Amino acid sequence: MDLRDIINSIYPISEKSMDRVLSCSLELGRPKGHRLLEAGKIESDIFFIKRGIVRAYVSHEGKDITFWIGKEGATIMSLKSYVKNEAEYETIELMEDSLLYCLKRSDLYRLFEEDIDIANWGRKLAELEFLRAEEKLIPLLFTTASERYRVLLERTPDLLQRIPLECLASYLGITPVSLSRIRAKLK
Repeated sequence: MDLRDIINSIYPISEKSMDRVLSCSLELGRPKGHRLLEAGKIESDIFFIKRGIVRAYVSHEGKDITFWIGKEGATIMSLKSYVKNEAEYETIELMEDSLLYCLKRSDLYRLFEEDIDIANWGRKLAELEFLRAEEKLIPLLFTTASERYRVLLERTPDLLQRIPLECLASYLGITPVSLSRIRAKLK
């Protein structure tokens, strides 16, 4: 997915503003398994996925708990590092060979100050990130694992071929055994 399309999908900006953002962006290729962000470190830059898939996870009691999965068009950032410049709690790992766009926080902050169009885009990005977090949290509280799996199948069926089942189970808040049972019932 092209960076221009990703930016405009968040909030359309003028061509002049777009050119300013694009001039500050860098395209990076990274292999499957690469850790883009690591728990305990500071990574305040923002990444957008051109091609590939990633997961964000925390390690707890010897297990990796996946709490976010992103694919083409998604924004990758550690809010804790970006907002507070503090070490992040999550690790973000590439699950496929990936192409990413990177925007340095320092460049983005400068653009926010100089261009109201880009500042409005940044506000909209923050709003969408809050909404994404809410849309993930609320179903964990009020829906069954089977319902969460059905929603995953409806919205992003390609994840079944792109992410290991143990990561998907963790993302759904269940064990791999429970996921296997749910999948068997739905066949």
